[in-house]
Amino acid sequence: MSNRPFKHLVALGTLSCALGAWAAPFTPSSDAQVVERLPRALMDSQSREAERRQRQLRADTSPVNRIALARQQFDLAMSQGDPRYAGYAQGTLAGLDAQAKANPSSVPGEYWLVKGMLQQYLHAFDDALVSLGRAQTDPETQAESLAWQAAIHMVVANYEAARRACEALRPHSTEIYVTGCLAYVDATTGRTREAYATLDRALTKAADAAPAHRLWLHTRLAEMALRLGQLRQAESHFHSAMKLGVTDQFLLGAYADFLIDAKRPAEAIALLQTWERSDVLLLRLALAGAATGDPRGKQWATALAERFAAAEQRGDGLHELEAARFELDLRQRAERSLALASRNYASQREPRDAEMLMRAALAAHQPAAARAALEWLQRSGFEDPRLHQLASQLAALAAAQPAAASAARAGGKP
Repeated sequence: MSNRPFKHLVALGTLSCALGAWAAPFTPSSDAQVVERLPRALMDSQSREAERRQRQLRADTSPVNRIALARQQFDLAMSQGDPRYAGYAQGTLAGLDAQAKANPSSVPGEYWLVKGMLQQYLHAFDDALVSLGRAQTDPETQAESLAWQAAIHMVVANYEAARRACEALRPHSTEIYVTGCLAYVDATTGRTREAYATLDRALTKAADAAPAHRLWLHTRLAEMALRLGQLRQAESHFHSAMKLGVTDQFLLGAYADFLIDAKRPAEAIALLQTWERSDVLLLRLALAGAATGDPRGKQWATALAERFAAAEQRGDGLHELEAARFELDLRQRAERSLALASRNYASQREPRDAEMLMRAALAAHQPAAARAALEWLQRSGFEDPRLHQLASQLAALAAAQPAAASAARAGGKP
């Protein structure tokens, strides 16, 4: 069993956080070089641990210390929403890359686990699955590797493969983790109500579990409650997750979206006002700022536009989902939004990716552009009233267009 008892379950949700613009790998000129000093206000336990490991690496450049620091940097990238730390992690691992390429079995499974997590951050999902498959052969990283494989399969909508990865966890984990993994698949494949009940029971049994584990359960339960129309229950789960004191960018983004949808944007600003460094959360600030008329809203939108422009110049496509939403909801540029949403959906096919593609196609009056998302919605059985309403609107638009074209042609006859 993994010596990190909750992280292999939390992995199932962390892919949703890896949305910010990618920072290029950074390799220090020496192991003594300090790559980043955070303001003390941001120094949480993760940050302090990363600093400690960095000092340790300066004294001892062994693979164990190098991998431990890379893992800590990756965790910071995910929790803080600062993609520079993923670049630092890739640079930290670079000292082992040549050895691993020459002889994959000469490095520990933890190297392949962190490597796979970084590759999925880059959306190199096939490469990530190869690395995670190698990590799976090490008993120390077997469970977490399987959870990450399940998460990647969920992102690319390969639900049977995700279910197999969840089942493969059984010999290496406890029943509660396997239950959570399978419920995550069920909730996306037409069994939301059953999955909610299963996770709710798991939450009751997890009263003494680690805070990160309970946060994962509460956040997923909130998502499911929203799709079931249980708004009060969803907010209760968000509140319970927030009280756990665990920094989680995905939770903050999901709760901010809830507040914005509920016409409570001022509360979203209060929630996120110290999170401008995260592209994902800066977008929510800009949306909430526009909704409230907050003078900072334009500043947030301008900063976000600059970040997206810089990412595009670098050829960085990892920001496309958030950029599509920015273009549609803040700039009202439907065609541009559709181009971004279409490119994003080519690699990522989670429900929110499908929703963005459908919204952009509808706004651009191009229903055919959403065909892949509509096929996914029908095939998966995913239950969400908003997505099914979008599907109906797209179908109506598609049906109306030939009639309108025919009428226009008839009207043009002499």
